[in-house]
Amino acid sequence: MEDPITITEAAREEIISTLQANKIPDSYGLRVGLKGGACSGTFLLGFDTQSEFDQLYLIDGIRVYIDRRHLMYVVGLSVDYEEGMNGSGYTVSTLSDKQ
Repeated sequence: MEDPITITEAAREEIISTLQANKIPDSYGLRVGLKGGACSGTFLLGFDTQSEFDQLYLIDGIRVYIDRRHLMYVVGLSVDYEEGMNGSGYTVSTLSDKQ
């Protein structure tokens, strides 16, 4: 199966750097999901351990946990890391955001 989300090289480097700098155990991975309802929810990113509801994906060497109940809402997302004048941080976009 194709990976449900993509992680840009900038995001991948930042994720690895964050995991190493904070000595986060190998059991942790990147959680991608929804916070709130499907229609009015916001995307959720964070470091977490796997739960019984999660599907584990290994994307470009990064452990990614996605709750099976959220999977249909996050398929096609792209996780990026941007540095700008107002600071830096992760961004999540959908294919429709880029068109």
